[in-house]
Amino acid sequence: MSHRWSRRAFVSVTSGLGVFAFPAFSSNLFAQAAPAAPSLAPEVFPAQDPVLVKEIVGVSHSDIKRVRELVDRQPALARASVDWGYGDWETCIDAASHVGRREIADLLIANGARPTIFTAAMLGQLDVVKAFVAARPGAQRTYGPHGITLAAHARAGGPDAAAVLQYLASLGDADTPLTTLPIAPADRDALVGRYVYGNGPRDYFTIDVQRDQLGIDRPGGPARRFLMHTGNLVFFPSGVPSMKIAFAREAGKITQFTLADPQVLLTARRS
Repeated sequence: MSHRWSRRAFVSVTSGLGVFAFPAFSSNLFAQAAPAAPSLAPEVFPAQDPVLVKEIVGVSHSDIKRVRELVDRQPALARASVDWGYGDWETCIDAASHVGRREIADLLIANGARPTIFTAAMLGQLDVVKAFVAARPGAQRTYGPHGITLAAHARAGGPDAAAVLQYLASLGDADTPLTTLPIAPADRDALVGRYVYGNGPRDYFTIDVQRDQLGIDRPGGPARRFLMHTGNLVFFPSGVPSMKIAFAREAGKITQFTLADPQVLLTARRS
């Protein structure tokens, strides 16, 4: 028969790498009169510690020593990925690839990371990049994490990727940035503030300006995201052009914004 575990039926087993939940063994369990013994497996498989997942993706941009420490202890972290917000997913090897850290990419691949066309471009693997494009025409127009172009990954690879960059330049459309439009400073600054969408203590967004760049954040969120302007006070968070954030103005004042994509529709009112 099926068996449901209550919260009290679990104990936490903490290792140096994270916390995993397993069912606690109780004498009451074996005292039950049942035609079949219940399963002792947890209903959900243990997952990687989200704190470590976020850390390894972050350090894969720059810190090979820390990357090595983490994957030596837990090799599966080499395949970790983080949604930095709104669907801007990034894996460890994505991080190493768009900043040109060849030695980190090699270490991650040796521990099971899955290389992509972006990795191949950064590593200067011309035949691999050509094979991708031949197999899937137009692949050169695909954006990497944060909306970074394929050609930008090749540039990050330096001299070793010069042939890849030359090939991508010949295609003519591998280095087209996501479309953004300028916004007047007065309009930009008018958007700054707090926008509430519920009654909970974390049910709000903050719009701010840092280094002349508009951004959106919320308490407990994975990271602040830049806002890219598409015109008429409509934006998308960096790396996710499918997500639209449209601000409304009434009587000369910004009153709310609507956040929408095919799966989400949310309105946050200025507080």
